[in-house]
Amino acid sequence: MATQHDTIDTAHRTHRGTDMRTSIRWGTAVWAGIVGGIVFMMLEMLLVWLAMGQSPWGPPRMIAAMVLGKDVLPPPATFSAPIMMVTMAIHMMASAAYGLVLGAIVHRMGKGAALATGAVFGLVAVYFVNFHVVAPMMFPWFTEAQNWVSVLTHVVFGAVVAAVYTASRDRRG
Repeated sequence: MATQHDTIDTAHRTHRGTDMRTSIRWGTAVWAGIVGGIVFMMLEMLLVWLAMGQSPWGPPRMIAAMVLGKDVLPPPATFSAPIMMVTMAIHMMASAAYGLVLGAIVHRMGKGAALATGAVFGLVAVYFVNFHVVAPMMFPWFTEAQNWVSVLTHVVFGAVVAAVYTASRDRRG
């Protein structure tokens, strides 16, 4: 025999069993953003090198130039530990912030809807806003990276953040 408490509990659950009353998991959202940021950086550097024939160290230098100034931009597009440290600090903070926003957006979505939303978020909120709105005004060197690699890696970033967030959310119930 179902009690009133059971009926209320059932009313708060989706058909997939996710408790809709559970608050957003902020730590998970930050972690999802960081994982997405790492995947993004690795994929961006790999595709710039393999598909475009450019140095994989160009994109990290573009990010570091946001803080260190245009003097760190290539050439040379070589490895530099201090530049990579600055790049990763900037990139991981931004990725964590985007993870917080996307985690809040996809919190109550099923996995498929969250993945699609994450991909669109990566394309519109991250790529389009940063490369077509912010970059021309503040960091014009990023307009050089308005290409299919940047589009793809930002879509992947959003999808990975959504996937990591929802998988962790669902695992913890």
